[in-house]
Amino acid sequence: MTEAAVEKKFVDGLKALGCLVWKFVSPGNAGAPDRLVVLPTGRVYFVELKQETGRTSALQQLQHKRLREHNADVAVLYGAEDVAMFIRYIASSLQGGGE
Repeated sequence: MTEAAVEKKFVDGLKALGCLVWKFVSPGNAGAPDRLVVLPTGRVYFVELKQETGRTSALQQLQHKRLREHNADVAVLYGAEDVAMFIRYIASSLQGGGE
């Protein structure tokens, strides 16, 4: 599955659950995660999407660490399988199964 197809699956799957899914751009903060996901409950996730064989750069790892130090939820998803698992996790949490 192409990277574009994986990203479309991610966006479409989360929007179907009522989430806001925004491309995240933060000028002056290189390495910031790709996506901002806001659940209907108000919970926010910063999400980095990678190909199955992708790697996070040192700068991305630093930005993820900084976000986590501020109690932010950060997810790094590798390929279609991780995207599907994340969507199932969010669906479950919205149904009262883990949020």
